[in-house]
Amino acid sequence: MKAVIVKRVDRGSADVGEICDLAAAAGYTVAATLTQTREADSALHIGEGKADELAALVAETGAGIVIFDNRLGPYQVFNLGKRLPEGVEVVDRFKLVLEIFGQRARTRKAQLQVELANLRYELPRAEAKASLAKRDERPGFMGLGEYDQNRERDIKSQIARLRDELTRIERREEQRREHRRETGFDLVALAGYTNAGKSTLLRQLARDVDVDENEDLHPDIEATAESEDRLFTTLGTTTRRADMERNVLVTDTVGFITNLPHWLVESFKSTLDAVYHADLVLLVVDVSEPVENIREKLVTCHDTLYERNEAPIVTVLNKADAVDDAEIAEKIEALSALAPDPVVISAKEDLNMDALRDRIERALPPFEHERLVLPMTDETMSLVSWIHDNARVNDVDYGEQVIVDFEARPAIVEKSRSKAGELPLAESA
Repeated sequence: MKAVIVKRVDRGSADVGEICDLAAAAGYTVAATLTQTREADSALHIGEGKADELAALVAETGAGIVIFDNRLGPYQVFNLGKRLPEGVEVVDRFKLVLEIFGQRARTRKAQLQVELANLRYELPRAEAKASLAKRDERPGFMGLGEYDQNRERDIKSQIARLRDELTRIERREEQRREHRRETGFDLVALAGYTNAGKSTLLRQLARDVDVDENEDLHPDIEATAESEDRLFTTLGTTTRRADMERNVLVTDTVGFITNLPHWLVESFKSTLDAVYHADLVLLVVDVSEPVENIREKLVTCHDTLYERNEAPIVTVLNKADAVDDAEIAEKIEALSALAPDPVVISAKEDLNMDALRDRIERALPPFEHERLVLPMTDETMSLVSWIHDNARVNDVDYGEQVIVDFEARPAIVEKSRSKAGELPLAESA
């Protein structure tokens, strides 16, 4: 379907590059763009003259949809619809993002989150349609859709149901995170702006390592984690075991994007929990972009992360193969306040990945050192095997007693002590 892109800004020039990319990601063909610099009009968002120009442009191009790179109120959608050819849909940036999410949602959790976000988007529009119906301004509702007098009540009921189901999923995932920590895994989350290369980085970090068998992953997970040059190739979460000496699970998450309202971010809270509750966050940035674009995207990422994130953040400047060293150095200097001491890599070309692995090791919570003296029994051999699976073993001395010297996460050290205390004493000869 052909689309006309519209963007209004209060001042300066309007950049439509990202909204055009989003439209293409949703499957639309951009037939024309229209921009305006002025304060928002309460009735039409754009000025009346520009609205007439938009109507003519839609008729000329035969576009079936108008996409605003702005947030539109329900009455603005209604008023714009009255000026456009019959049957032309009007959507804003957020509705477009939700459409893309709906196309990419494969797991049950992702589908629930998309459904919740759509309902929260629709609720004020259902309220507007009820108000217009009372004023007898019904005809087609001009882009707002058909009217159902029970719809507002149904939406609120469905929102409550979806929140309950997502809360149950969140509890299960929190239990899974705690179980992984108890069994010796560190949790690393990949965050960053959409299309920064997080999925490619995940595949490099997990190269030649089996998928975590305890993860309830979607059967098509390899496609979900596959990198493509388009926005939102990853919507749910993908978890892999990293190719490192330390037991590390890396999770790829949905990419961030600018100017998303709080309710939309909140709808995907259970996906973002993988970031908020990680032991370390790798904030992935496309270093090949102009420095002002990078700065804006870093601000977006920090705004999303710092509200609830508890883990340390390491900035990863990705796609270094597309930029020369001098330009990278200039960008590091210019971005030092937002991205101190970054790691420069190219996930695509496997460049500097060892340095990133070293940085992950240093940034994760430090291991505790432990030395256990155990009786020589069959049960002890099982404990030693468990320690080998869940810790970094330095030495095991088998004599009259078994002495195990190892390093591990504090939870593993504590659990090994508990298991040691339960061992029966060796029988005397």
